[in-house]
Amino acid sequence: MDHSAHHTGTAHDQAARRAHAGRTGHERGGVTWGAAAKATLHCLTGCAIGEILGMVIGTALMWGNAPTMVLAIALAFLFGYSFTLFAVRKAGLDFQAAVKVALAADTVSIAVMELVDNGIIALVPGALDAHLADALFWTALLGGFAVAFVITTPVNKWMIGRGKGHAVVHAYH
Repeated sequence: MDHSAHHTGTAHDQAARRAHAGRTGHERGGVTWGAAAKATLHCLTGCAIGEILGMVIGTALMWGNAPTMVLAIALAFLFGYSFTLFAVRKAGLDFQAAVKVALAADTVSIAVMELVDNGIIALVPGALDAHLADALFWTALLGGFAVAFVITTPVNKWMIGRGKGHAVVHAYH
């Protein structure tokens, strides 16, 4: 499919986007659990890279809990957005339009994922004080991602079913 047709905003192009959404299972109300899980996994990948990098940097530099978590969350958003930004830029969107799509597609998903993941880490006794060499550090971090995935998937399903969140990106695939 010629993706350049998606960017002019005509009624024909909007109809093409709706037809494309129908082929991928992202039409309003008809999203599958598989599509929601795939969108969540995409989000989780960027979040995990940023979060782990932030936790490793903060822990290695012996920062306190608050600055380490702030860095980890900031990097999770940065990497989460950058994955989407790269994909829609590759599809032909200019930088400003690509940023808007990435913000619309990923903000809620990343926010829910980070809230849950960091909440788990904060609630696991000793996890905030664990070091990189401690199994507790990695268990809490990876366990938090697993719980965040389970909780974020229905959020993404609900959003995609309403044409929001990750559904915005699929017009550009």
